[in-house]
Amino acid sequence: MQKAVITIARQYGSGGSVVGQMLAEQLGIDYYDKELLSMVSGERGIDEKALARADEKVRPSLLFGLVKNVYDGEKNTQDLDEAVTSEKLFNYQARLIKAVASEESCVIIGRCADFVLKDHPDVLRVFIHAAEDKRLERAWSIRSDLHLKDVSRYMEKVDKRRGSYYKYFTGQTWTDARNYDLCIDSGKLGFQGCVDTIVQQLKLCLGWDSHVDG
Repeated sequence: MQKAVITIARQYGSGGSVVGQMLAEQLGIDYYDKELLSMVSGERGIDEKALARADEKVRPSLLFGLVKNVYDGEKNTQDLDEAVTSEKLFNYQARLIKAVASEESCVIIGRCADFVLKDHPDVLRVFIHAAEDKRLERAWSIRSDLHLKDVSRYMEKVDKRRGSYYKYFTGQTWTDARNYDLCIDSGKLGFQGCVDTIVQQLKLCLGWDSHVDG
């Protein structure tokens, strides 16, 4: 049975999560973002709010140990307990990402999924970005409770955090186009344009047929 897994890394305000949801709906496949936290919470009996505090974050004090912490696919996930750390959560999510990718077609947002699945045969790795003014406009629509300057700072903070997280667990630069099969400017294409571009790339790279269930 044909299968395709699309991983989406995204700048804050680029609408990458929305594109992922639209893509999953159009293709009739599952979408994984915060859903991964719910899966960890359900399997390990840990409060989801505690998991959210560690999700896609790395403590600044840990950033000095980048090389030895690069994910190699063999990390032990048995010690994930109530003392949730970024490392424990990442390793467990990586295990879940590999499991769902082996079983079904799906869209996976963030969490270094492109790196975790770099050796998976049916993966299309996507990075969604946009010009700062376009991202700021969308970010302000999401965080309308903040002043524009504060929204700009928040946007920079989130992207810096995501970049540090990616560097810590992969040893690579989050925005490096070489880490992806497709980089898309959502500010120029719009969300549906991004979806259409990804679908076209699926056909070219993976031979995806929208009439065949994944």
